Amino acid sequence: QLNRSVEQRSGDRRPQLSMIVVNEEPLDWHEGMTVRDVLRAKNYRFPMLIIHVDGLLIPKPDYDTAAVPDGAVVQVIHLISGG
Repeated sequence: QLNRSVEQRSGDRRPQLSMIVVNEEPLDWHEGMTVRDVLRAKNYRFPMLIIHVDGLLIPKPDYDTAAVPDGAVVQVIHLISGG
């Protein structure tokens, strides 16, 4: 919303980039973006991940279909075990 209000004040009509935040880092967003798209964009390949989109836990079978909305906050946690 900040981008929209700045656009309205300045009269600038250029398209504003849509963004999400992944692990506290910005990432360009596109229409139809899924959790799988986020993983590819960030090059996350680790097999044991926990993913939250706006606080909602996304099950692994849903990565290909779970939508990531514009402005979402995505948290990807890499599970590491050892002994």
